Amino acid sequence: MHRTTIMLPSTLKSRALQHAEGLGISLGEFIRRSIDAATHQRTTKHQPDSLFADEAVFRGAAPRDLSRHHDRYLYGPAET
Repeated sequence: MHRTTIMLPSTLKSRALQHAEGLGISLGEFIRRSIDAATHQRTTKHQPDSLFADEAVFRGAAPRDLSRHHDRYLYGPAET
């Protein structure tokens, strides 16, 4: 591990220290976990959504009632 010095406003340090004590961990461990969570969320948040990443477009003729009866066209007639 590397030692790092950060400047915190006194109110932020107090809140962080109280939160860490509530979790039963040191302030350093609380800061490490917080940074890990913040950077993990940032990397996963920007992954492209597969729905919007799909660039396939159907350009052929389609039935006029396709939007109303799309299940029938996708899965066949309903079983009775």
